[in-house]
Amino acid sequence: METRKAIISVNNLVKNYDDFKAVQGLTFDVYEHEIFGLLGPNGAGKTTTLEIIETLREKTSGEITVDGLSIDKQAQEIKQIIGVQLQAAGYYPNLNLIELIELFAGLYGADIKPMAMLEKVNLQDKAKAKYKALSGGQKQRFSIATTLINQPKIIFLDEPTTGLDPQARRNLWDLIKEIRNNGTTVVITTHYMDEAEQLCDRVAFVERGRIIALDTPDNLIDNLVNSGFERKKEVKKANLEDVFINLTGQEWRE
Repeated sequence: METRKAIISVNNLVKNYDDFKAVQGLTFDVYEHEIFGLLGPNGAGKTTTLEIIETLREKTSGEITVDGLSIDKQAQEIKQIIGVQLQAAGYYPNLNLIELIELFAGLYGADIKPMAMLEKVNLQDKAKAKYKALSGGQKQRFSIATTLINQPKIIFLDEPTTGLDPQARRNLWDLIKEIRNNGTTVVITTHYMDEAEQLCDRVAFVERGRIIALDTPDNLIDNLVNSGFERKKEVKKANLEDVFINLTGQEWRE
């Protein structure tokens, strides 16, 4: 396998809030053009870690570089090459999607065509709709569109499919894979292990601010099976979600 270039390097990252140690010495690399998953229970330190890499939160100690740029000295340059889901849509519920994209493009100083952005996430039909009128899946796709406005090298998605129905979730998976296939590195957090297994090239399990495992989903599963682990229930060739998708179809619904 060819040596892959690390686009994010996190070395011994520590974040303390008074006496609470949220992150306790995390070290990992994210390779260029991969979908990398940060997995773990609530409160494990995943979101804190992402926010530090995104330059939104100060670290206590440790070294981080993003595409060769130091988080300490070049935070402004880092901001220009990353895409972070913008929550600001909630503050402007009465703007339509074109107006919101124009607003965000103005924040980034990005010269883009709003319709082209909406087409990337299959929302061109909703261009004139107000944000508050969108379904859950549409809101999530719109929030992913906002990460792409400045044509970033890396995007960060924090639990992008929470609360979506199985259809919308699978559609979002396809979208995330497409973004990666177009040359963008994707860092994702999720509580859905089937999602991580489908999407991620590699995953890191974070527990109490430390990484306890990091590998490809395949290797992690094989290692568990080889250790003699057996599932209590006989594994069938399909699961209930497959039944749902098969019965209700795959097309975009909204």
